[in-house]
Amino acid sequence: MFEKLRGALETAITKTTTKELNEKNLTDAVWELQMVLIQNDVAVEVAEHICELTKEKVLGTRAGRLENISRVFKSAIHQSILEVLTPEHPLDLIDFASEKKEKGEATTILFVGVNGTGKTTTLAKLAHIFKNNGFSVVIAAGDTFRAGSIEQLEKHAERLEIRVIKQDYGSDAAAIAYDAIAHAKARRIDIVLIDSAGRMQSNKNLLEEMKKIVRVAEPDLKIFVGDALAGNDALSQAKEFHKTIGIDGAILTKVDADPSGGAALSVTYVTGRPVIYVGVGQNYEDLKRFDPDWFAERLIAEN
Repeated sequence: MFEKLRGALETAITKTTTKELNEKNLTDAVWELQMVLIQNDVAVEVAEHICELTKEKVLGTRAGRLENISRVFKSAIHQSILEVLTPEHPLDLIDFASEKKEKGEATTILFVGVNGTGKTTTLAKLAHIFKNNGFSVVIAAGDTFRAGSIEQLEKHAERLEIRVIKQDYGSDAAAIAYDAIAHAKARRIDIVLIDSAGRMQSNKNLLEEMKKIVRVAEPDLKIFVGDALAGNDALSQAKEFHKTIGIDGAILTKVDADPSGGAALSVTYVTGRPVIYVGVGQNYEDLKRFDPDWFAERLIAEN
């Protein structure tokens, strides 16, 4: 994964650090870096910020020999990427749910995103993680629009031995979410995971319905599920969902097939919310906690 961006960064570093870095050479090197980032699905504003950070760090470091320049430049990019990936509001779902459980309260999580990102499967993977960490789980089948969505969710729930709260297709998704929360309270279930219909970020009617779900269910967390392969479109989706309901974090799917990695950088920086998990396969175990160090090391190894 991230082979395209990693290779492009290596080429840019080699190309721009073959002579001593003075102010002009550094400006050229940073411009080359910015172009590489933008060409690999990093949003322009994010690429500009990474380049500004990199330039500041390089200017603040003295490289005594020519052979050290590449290492200095790499280190500066690595540190800049880590800064961008460090969110304003970090989030650990297991810790969050554990604190709620200690108070005798359920944790309610709403999943949102556009069609085709793997939202329902991601919800099932997260249910698997919660179960493995000792939590009881119930699922609300809030996608009452897409044909087969309820059956898909029921198959996952059957495998995971989790109950699904559902109604007929076309039913009010907010009412289903409310019923699932009431069910959890009555039976002291720890986690309520609310599926929702995929909706384009430009569809105002569906966005209004999503806002209604939030008003009625009052979820503790709202998680945006985006497709890493969508690149800058994933960023525009995340921005609009964040603007509409205020997301608390993001999960990126299909990261194992992503040659660039630009979506992770962009979503975190623009929303100020963390990428908390990444999907790296189809199995329930293939949802991995996102680690900024892991990500940065795959793009830029300092040594």
